[in-house]
Amino acid sequence: MSLKAAAARVQDALAAQGVDLHVRQFPASTRTAAEAAAAIGCEVAQIAKSIVFRAVESGDPVLVVASGVNRIDEARVAALIGQPIGRADAGFVREATGYAIGGVPPVGHARQPITVIDRDLLDLVEVWAAAGTPNAVFALTPQQLVALTGGTVGTVRAA
Repeated sequence: MSLKAAAARVQDALAAQGVDLHVRQFPASTRTAAEAAAAIGCEVAQIAKSIVFRAVESGDPVLVVASGVNRIDEARVAALIGQPIGRADAGFVREATGYAIGGVPPVGHARQPITVIDRDLLDLVEVWAAAGTPNAVFALTPQQLVALTGGTVGTVRAA
């Protein structure tokens, strides 16, 4: 099956960074961490969910890639990036990343976001990230995730 256009853009972004990672499409939705884990056959913790916020002062997109079991603590993320963050609406997410909510990948964005990686992901051998559509994902190691995104690693989960 050929990749949908958004998933193909993610595959191209991965190839451009010189990594041999492959986007997979599923017939079932992988929009939420629970749906993704069920479709893939992995633990919810292994889903590297991408949540986009807006930096309050700069207006820049802030991408938080968190373990699927963690709720994000916005104050912790703000402390990591040095400015407060706020929720981003669907229009901002699409404009900033080039992707719709539910399929935002950690790479290949329209605008380079400030990126924060959940420290809890580093305890895992393999994680699965969204790949541009609500049913496309790719597997990688947490170390590859950090290297590909240039993200700051920190504690983002709510206490």
